[in-house]
Amino acid sequence: MADDSRTPDKNAFGSYAAIGDSFTEGVGDPGPDGTYVGWADRFAVLLADQLPENDAFRYANLAVRGRLLDQIVAEQVPRAKELAPDLVTFCAGGNDIIRPGTDPDDVAERFERAVADLTSAVGTVMVTTGFDTRDVPVLKHLRGKIATYTAHVRAIADRYDCPVLDLWSLRSVQDRRAWDDDRLHLSAEGHTRVALRAAQVLGLPVPADPDQAWPPQPPRGTLEVRKDDIHWAKEYLVPWIGRRLRGESSGDHVEAKRPDLMPL
Repeated sequence: MADDSRTPDKNAFGSYAAIGDSFTEGVGDPGPDGTYVGWADRFAVLLADQLPENDAFRYANLAVRGRLLDQIVAEQVPRAKELAPDLVTFCAGGNDIIRPGTDPDDVAERFERAVADLTSAVGTVMVTTGFDTRDVPVLKHLRGKIATYTAHVRAIADRYDCPVLDLWSLRSVQDRRAWDDDRLHLSAEGHTRVALRAAQVLGLPVPADPDQAWPPQPPRGTLEVRKDDIHWAKEYLVPWIGRRLRGESSGDHVEAKRPDLMPL
């Protein structure tokens, strides 16, 4: 099995580039200026904290919401190779998997080619599995496809000696408070927990347990749940379906928020 808790030389990670889609861009976790923060930005801070005070840590985030795997491979992988950071996190394929008619085996084959390309050019490539969507409306019906793709990602990690950010096993994100109102992207707290788990995968000390239990909440009545579901369908599901039918993406005309390796 892929090693999910290896402990490399902490000084080895002086630079980091994140590639992917909305998850890695940080959608659902807006900062004070309106720019998304997200798990990768938070993970970068944890990495920077491991360096001696006078050593500059550099970070790039090339992820753009809505991107499919082939777009990420065409647009972001070459840039990541050009930047040649010590560490790359690679999360892609999720937008492909949730599209009707897609084959997780085919997506995995293309993902593996990209991993092979990346690992030949950068120091360490961390790959990311899918979430367990058993309790996520709409996406719960795609759980089998997501599980199949996740199994492929872990096998690819074995073959290329990549650390694995295993989101399927992160139980804390099964709580609805880990998700934004659109139910497709993590909330700020959800992103924080993923960042902590990513640091754990590399054997870094973390200030909190990402799987720490959430505070208890009073039970929700059937009427309240139904009201929330209707609001979600109107505000998020219908527009999402509309974009799919029109061939549009939420990432149209969006550029990477941090295209160069810059000091934090």
